[in-house]
Amino acid sequence: MRHDFRMSEVDVAGGVADPVLRGRFLYNEPMKKHVSWRAGGVARRLYIPADLEDLAWLVRSVPAHEDIYMVGLGSNLLVRDGGVAGVIILLHGVLKRLAIESRIHGLPPEPADIDTALVYAQAGVASPKLARFAANHDLVGGEFWAGIPGTVGGAIAMNAGCYGSETWDKLVQVETLDRQGRLNERRPEEYVVGYRHAALKDAQQEWFIGGWFRLARGDGAASRETIKTLLKKRIDAQPLNLPNAGSVFRNPPGDYAARLIESCGLKGFRIGGAQVSDKHANFIVNLGTATATDIERLIEHVEDSVAARTNVRLIREVQIIGERQ
Repeated sequence: MRHDFRMSEVDVAGGVADPVLRGRFLYNEPMKKHVSWRAGGVARRLYIPADLEDLAWLVRSVPAHEDIYMVGLGSNLLVRDGGVAGVIILLHGVLKRLAIESRIHGLPPEPADIDTALVYAQAGVASPKLARFAANHDLVGGEFWAGIPGTVGGAIAMNAGCYGSETWDKLVQVETLDRQGRLNERRPEEYVVGYRHAALKDAQQEWFIGGWFRLARGDGAASRETIKTLLKKRIDAQPLNLPNAGSVFRNPPGDYAARLIESCGLKGFRIGGAQVSDKHANFIVNLGTATATDIERLIEHVEDSVAARTNVRLIREVQIIGERQ
């Protein structure tokens, strides 16, 4: 289902006349301020929308030949040192609605005695905040989101998961924004979903704006204790004291990327200011002086080394955009 925002002025040359834009443009903005690796080049144009309607206006106004990148917390993103053209749009802190809802558009209301509830979360909400919100409303099954260091939009886009659960296990509907600035409500059956992957069967450019999650009613206090346990486990196992982007590579079928990397003697290996963590081999950390080039070269070195020694080609979880310097 699609919803069109009201457009008051359309420029026939290919975009929307933009006096209505209420957000803020930043030019040549250092992206190391907006990605968790704390390294990288500039965004030629970065936009912080005022709200969802403003975001839709902006998307419509960008010419079709220019790239648009939606960014949440930048927890799985690297911008090359040569910078990135197109437009980067920051969603965290803008798309932040989080609520219990009684129904989904087009479906009957939820019965009062049902033993589950619907949680709606917009793309800019931090995944750990979604986990805590659910627990505080006596809903269980979303504790794993506390271990995902990104936003709901990113979690939906890559079917993020940990501790045996994945985001699309809980989704019953998603909300997307297409290149024409229209909102769409889509069901899981419209997507091909797999390990760290979700894509429309009818391929077209859309971005996730939010999602409706079905969670079971249960013991909120127990859920909060589970979240504490999972967070402690994460702190103990991951190098959270240094800038990083979480897991760099997907786990190959039947194995773990960290085990393969460690088996190649790469723990602690460094290029410039970037290092394969000596705490968790599937993390690359910024020791304080890393450039995006250092990090990308180290990623490539790990890929090549593991392929040469184990015959397994690791697949990246992180996204790299922009131009080489």
